[in-house]
Amino acid sequence: MANPVEALILDLVEWVAAAPRSQAEVMEVWRTSCPRLPVWEEAVERGLVARGRVVTATEAGRELLRRQRGPGANAIYSYVIVTK
Repeated sequence: MANPVEALILDLVEWVAAAPRSQAEVMEVWRTSCPRLPVWEEAVERGLVARGRVVTATEAGRELLRRQRGPGANAIYSYVIVTK
C-alpha cells in the first residue's frame, strides 16, 4: 500500500467498522479540501462504507480489513445497527 490515500481509506474503514458513526461525525473528522486526499469520497465510491442513518463499514470494507489487517480483524470490527 504505497499510496497514502490507500492507507487513509483503510484507516477510515477501520474507524467506522469499530462503531457506526453519524454522517456529521464522519464529515467533521474525515472531510478534506485537498483534492489529492479524497479519502471519504473514495471509500464511498468503492463501496467500503455505507451511508444511511449512520455510516457503517460494508461487507466489502470489512473484507478489506481482514485482507489488510488479518483474520482477527473480523471479530474486532463487528457492529450492531440499531433501528427505530
